Amino acid sequence: MLEETVAPAQMALDAEPAREPGAYQALVREIGDDGASEVRAVFWSETSARLQLFRTLPLAQHHARIAREAHSLKSAAGTFGYLRLAALALRLEASAEALGETEFCDLLDLMDAAYAAGRVQEPQD
Repeated sequence: MLEETVAPAQMALDAEPAREPGAYQALVREIGDDGASEVRAVFWSETSARLQLFRTLPLAQHHARIAREAHSLKSAAGTFGYLRLAALALRLEASAEALGETEFCDLLDLMDAAYAAGRVQEPQD
């Protein structure tokens, strides 16, 4: 039964672009080249660290922290146009308490892949 409800949601998520192409340029217009470059470097560093942190936190003992970290990731990913990662972080935020260990690990794998796909689509400077 879970497969039937997850499959349509996953297909919609897969259709979501990994990254919004104009997001970085919008940030440049708001805060300039140097500021955007610095903030993006912090986003990359913090996102990598946060994705690693999720894998170290036992789900059963850290539902609330995982949800808070997912909320922060969702916001940051949205700012930088990582649409797929933001959607997955929202899913984790909303379901952290209800997820089983296997579902949690599967979701983390999807988040890692979404982040990697977004990074590949980053403009080269």
